[in-house]
Amino acid sequence: MPKAYWIARVDVHDPEAYKAYVAANAEPFAKYGAKFLARGGAFERLEGGSRSRNVVIEFKDKETALACYHSPEYQRALALRQPVSRADLIIVEGYDGPQPG
Repeated sequence: MPKAYWIARVDVHDPEAYKAYVAANAEPFAKYGAKFLARGGAFERLEGGSRSRNVVIEFKDKETALACYHSPEYQRALALRQPVSRADLIIVEGYDGPQPG
């Protein structure tokens, strides 16, 4: 079963209040084995739109990624994020097939 990834693009409107979300999301991310691959680092937009912060989180599979998002623990954290930010979030399955070359 392929891994799955949360891919989030976020604009934070209140950085101080956003810290409460970051603290609260630690519990569900630990519970569901989340691994940060990108967490707000420098980026260059080459095509399309963007937001100020980009995050990629790896999970063991799509079911686990969805369970984390829908968990009561993450929903409590989400309630802290939504009033102080605007985000686009998708969950995508990884690819285990042939590679070029």
